[in-house]
Amino acid sequence: MFVAGAGFGAAAAYLLDQDSGNRRRKLVADKAARFSRQGAGTVQGAAQSVGAQAQGVAAKAQHKATGGDSAPGDDNTLKAKIESEVFREADAPKGSVDVTVVNGIVELRGQVDDQATSEALEMKTRMVSGVRDVRNMLHLPGETPPNIVGTPGVSS
Repeated sequence: MFVAGAGFGAAAAYLLDQDSGNRRRKLVADKAARFSRQGAGTVQGAAQSVGAQAQGVAAKAQHKATGGDSAPGDDNTLKAKIESEVFREADAPKGSVDVTVVNGIVELRGQVDDQATSEALEMKTRMVSGVRDVRNMLHLPGETPPNIVGTPGVSS
Protein backbone atom coordinates (compact mmCIF):
# COMPACT_ATOMS: atom_id res chain seq x y z
CA MET A 1 0.00 0.00 0.00
CA PHE A 2 2.86 2.31 0.83
CA VAL A 3 4.49 1.61 -2.55
CA ALA A 4 1.24 2.41 -4.41
CA GLY A 5 0.90 5.68 -2.51
CA ALA A 6 4.52 6.56 -3.27
CA GLY A 7 3.97 5.81 -6.97
CA PHE A 8 0.82 7.92 -7.06
CA GLY A 9 2.63 10.79 -5.33
CA ALA A 10 5.55 10.61 -7.77
CA ALA A 11 3.16 10.66 -10.77
CA ALA A 12 1.32 13.65 -9.33
CA ALA A 13 4.59 15.52 -8.72
CA TYR A 14 5.74 14.68 -12.24
CA LEU A 15 2.53 15.94 -13.90
CA LEU A 16 1.87 18.90 -11.58
CA ASP A 17 5.41 20.31 -11.64
CA GLN A 18 5.45 24.13 -11.99
CA ASP A 19 8.06 24.23 -14.75
CA SER A 20 7.38 21.24 -17.03
CA GLY A 21 4.06 19.83 -15.73
CA ASN A 22 1.88 21.44 -18.45
CA ARG A 23 4.05 20.00 -21.27
CA ARG A 24 4.14 16.59 -19.58
CA ARG A 25 0.32 16.51 -19.15
CA LYS A 26 -0.17 17.33 -22.83
CA LEU A 27 2.34 14.65 -23.81
CA VAL A 28 0.53 12.05 -21.66
CA ALA A 29 -2.84 13.13 -23.16
CA ASP A 30 -1.44 12.83 -26.71
CA LYS A 31 -0.04 9.37 -26.01
CA ALA A 32 -3.32 8.23 -24.45
CA ALA A 33 -5.29 9.50 -27.46
CA ARG A 34 -2.90 7.76 -29.87
CA PHE A 35 -3.14 4.54 -27.90
CA SER A 36 -6.95 4.65 -27.97
CA ARG A 37 -6.97 5.31 -31.73
CA GLN A 38 -4.52 2.49 -32.38
CA GLY A 39 -6.47 0.21 -30.10
CA ALA A 40 -9.68 0.95 -32.00
CA GLY A 41 -7.82 0.39 -35.25
CA THR A 42 -6.50 -2.91 -33.97
CA VAL A 43 -10.01 -4.07 -33.07
CA GLN A 44 -11.31 -2.91 -36.44
CA GLY A 45 -8.42 -4.61 -38.23
CA ALA A 46 -9.07 -7.83 -36.35
CA ALA A 47 -12.76 -7.68 -37.31
CA GLN A 48 -11.87 -7.14 -40.97
CA SER A 49 -9.40 -10.02 -40.85
CA VAL A 50 -12.01 -12.37 -39.39
CA GLY A 51 -14.50 -11.26 -42.04
CA ALA A 52 -12.00 -11.86 -44.82
CA GLN A 53 -11.15 -15.29 -43.45
CA ALA A 54 -14.86 -16.18 -43.32
CA GLN A 55 -15.27 -15.13 -46.97
CA GLY A 56 -12.27 -17.24 -47.92
CA VAL A 57 -13.67 -20.31 -46.16
CA ALA A 58 -17.05 -19.79 -47.89
CA ALA A 59 -15.35 -19.43 -51.29
CA LYS A 60 -13.35 -22.63 -50.74
CA ALA A 61 -16.52 -24.49 -49.75
CA GLN A 62 -18.32 -23.23 -52.87
CA HIS A 63 -15.33 -24.20 -55.01
CA LYS A 64 -15.36 -27.75 -53.65
CA ALA A 65 -19.16 -28.05 -53.90
CA THR A 66 -19.33 -26.89 -57.53
CA GLY A 67 -16.25 -28.79 -58.61
CA GLY A 68 -14.34 -25.66 -59.47
CA ASP A 69 -15.32 -22.55 -61.29
CA SER A 70 -18.52 -20.71 -60.44
CA ALA A 71 -20.90 -19.76 -63.22
CA PRO A 72 -21.09 -16.12 -64.27
CA GLY A 73 -24.21 -14.26 -63.19
CA ASP A 74 -25.26 -12.81 -66.56
CA ASP A 75 -25.05 -13.53 -70.29
CA ASN A 76 -22.54 -10.76 -71.07
CA THR A 77 -20.11 -12.08 -68.47
CA LEU A 78 -20.63 -15.64 -69.72
CA LYS A 79 -19.93 -14.51 -73.30
CA ALA A 80 -16.69 -12.84 -72.21
CA LYS A 81 -15.70 -15.96 -70.28
CA ILE A 82 -16.39 -18.20 -73.30
CA GLU A 83 -14.40 -15.92 -75.60
CA SER A 84 -11.54 -15.88 -73.11
CA GLU A 85 -11.41 -19.64 -72.48
CA VAL A 86 -12.42 -21.12 -75.85
CA PHE A 87 -10.45 -18.70 -78.04
CA ARG A 88 -7.39 -18.49 -75.80
CA GLU A 89 -5.04 -20.36 -78.13
CA ALA A 90 -3.17 -18.38 -80.76
CA ASP A 91 -4.56 -20.45 -83.67
CA ALA A 92 -8.20 -20.20 -82.53
CA PRO A 93 -10.54 -18.64 -85.14
CA LYS A 94 -11.29 -15.54 -83.06
CA GLY A 95 -12.34 -13.25 -85.90
CA SER A 96 -14.47 -15.70 -87.84
CA VAL A 97 -16.73 -17.00 -85.04
CA ASP A 98 -19.45 -14.95 -83.39
CA VAL A 99 -20.64 -15.93 -79.90
CA THR A 100 -24.16 -15.07 -78.76
CA VAL A 101 -25.53 -15.96 -75.31
CA VAL A 102 -29.18 -15.83 -74.27
CA ASN A 103 -30.18 -17.27 -70.88
CA GLY A 104 -27.05 -19.42 -70.77
CA ILE A 105 -27.70 -20.92 -74.23
CA VAL A 106 -24.76 -20.25 -76.55
CA GLU A 107 -24.90 -19.91 -80.32
CA LEU A 108 -21.69 -20.25 -82.29
CA ARG A 109 -21.97 -18.70 -85.77
CA GLY A 110 -19.46 -18.22 -88.51
CA GLN A 111 -17.07 -20.02 -90.81
CA VAL A 112 -14.34 -22.43 -89.73
CA ASP A 113 -11.76 -24.30 -91.82
CA ASP A 114 -12.85 -27.87 -91.03
CA GLN A 115 -15.39 -30.00 -89.18
CA ALA A 116 -12.88 -30.93 -86.46
CA THR A 117 -12.47 -27.25 -85.55
CA SER A 118 -16.25 -26.84 -85.38
CA GLU A 119 -16.62 -29.85 -83.09
CA ALA A 120 -13.68 -28.79 -80.90
CA LEU A 121 -15.13 -25.28 -80.42
CA GLU A 122 -18.52 -26.75 -79.50
CA MET A 123 -16.95 -29.17 -77.01
CA LYS A 124 -14.80 -26.45 -75.39
CA THR A 125 -17.83 -24.15 -75.15
CA ARG A 126 -19.90 -26.87 -73.43
CA MET A 127 -17.16 -27.24 -70.81
CA VAL A 128 -17.38 -23.59 -69.69
CA SER A 129 -19.29 -23.36 -66.41
CA GLY A 130 -22.61 -21.56 -66.78
CA VAL A 131 -23.30 -22.83 -70.32
CA ARG A 132 -26.69 -24.57 -70.40
CA ASP A 133 -26.63 -25.60 -74.07
CA VAL A 134 -24.72 -24.92 -77.30
CA ARG A 135 -26.21 -24.40 -80.74
CA ASN A 136 -23.44 -25.00 -83.24
CA MET A 137 -24.23 -22.99 -86.37
CA LEU A 138 -20.69 -23.00 -87.70
CA HIS A 139 -20.16 -23.87 -91.34
CA LEU A 140 -17.29 -24.79 -93.63
CA PRO A 141 -16.06 -22.65 -96.56
CA GLY A 142 -18.44 -22.94 -99.51
CA GLU A 143 -21.33 -24.24 -97.38
CA THR A 144 -24.52 -22.32 -96.72
CA PRO A 145 -24.77 -21.32 -93.05
CA PRO A 146 -27.21 -23.57 -91.13
CA ASN A 147 -29.41 -20.65 -90.12
CA ILE A 148 -29.98 -19.72 -93.80
CA VAL A 149 -30.61 -23.20 -95.25
CA GLY A 150 -34.27 -23.45 -96.31
CA THR A 151 -34.98 -19.76 -95.88
CA PRO A 152 -37.36 -18.63 -98.67
CA GLY A 153 -35.81 -16.12 -101.08
CA VAL A 154 -32.20 -17.03 -100.20
CA SER A 155 -30.17 -18.82 -102.84
CA SER A 156 -27.68 -21.50 -101.87
